[in-house]
Amino acid sequence: MGFIIGIVDTMFARYDMAKDVINVFEEYTGVIKYFRYTVPGIKDLPVGCKKLFIEKKCDLILALGMPGPVEYDKVSAKTASDGLMMVQVEFGKHILEVFVHEDEGIGSSLDGSIDKDRLSNVMSRRAESHARNAVNLLVDPKKLEDKAGTGVRQGYPDAGSIKW
Repeated sequence: MGFIIGIVDTMFARYDMAKDVINVFEEYTGVIKYFRYTVPGIKDLPVGCKKLFIEKKCDLILALGMPGPVEYDKVSAKTASDGLMMVQVEFGKHILEVFVHEDEGIGSSLDGSIDKDRLSNVMSRRAESHARNAVNLLVDPKKLEDKAGTGVRQGYPDAGSIKW
């Protein structure tokens, strides 16, 4: 077996991003083994990641979360992000933070309502993109290096590079 990747997701999210991540990992049978661990909310992600590093000996982890649209949710996301950074430094291993903020789904309507199709599309594309990034970080880091400075985006169209 090649590499072990952890997936930590939350019950709070309104879309199952882990399903999209697992679909990508299934393409790498024999190279990637994965473990999924679901926690209640976004602030529980850091301890979930730590448990997978210790108990499952993961080489890398994807932390999937969906912060809500209000200020409290944004503060919770920042707190979770800080915790994920601490776990990365402690273990010297990558945790790819795959957060999609609920207000990323606000469409062009004047009332500021959430466009569920837009939001689920962003969540699916971001999850799949980061799953491929995870595989490349472990299996073929040159693929990421070749894209350095090209304005690649996860979940949205690429921004493109700026030539100086």
